[in-house]
Amino acid sequence: SKLIKIQVEKEYGDIPAVECIAGQLNQVFMNLIANAADALEDGGTLWIRTRAVGEHAVCVEVADDGPGIDPALVSRIFDPFFTTKEVGKGTGLGLSISYAIVQRHGGSLEVEDREGGGCVFRVVLPVTAPEEADPSAGDHKHD
Repeated sequence: SKLIKIQVEKEYGDIPAVECIAGQLNQVFMNLIANAADALEDGGTLWIRTRAVGEHAVCVEVADDGPGIDPALVSRIFDPFFTTKEVGKGTGLGLSISYAIVQRHGGSLEVEDREGGGCVFRVVLPVTAPEEADPSAGDHKHD
């Protein structure tokens, strides 16, 4: 395996804390970063950006300047078991699980394929978690 050089650019905005199940969102971001790094087979740049979206949501973007995604495949990338990686390299579950986790948190996960290569994965999350993602929800009994 050859050594490749990836430049990581972090552009962090001023964002509020988000109510969430941190371990699950950690899985989402690790997955998006790993996929972006995989797309940069010959090196390149990976961006991690955060910004507030109004007062009630935050946006986290993971972008790369790799080859991009075949437009014919974009509609399928969140499907379970769909992968563009060679056999034995990817399970095809990373993005579908990430999508489900973000949805459970009341957010959205979108991909934007950029003209001329590269792509952006955009996660938008509400600052206040919905009931089903509330980390404290399971701790007390409802009478």
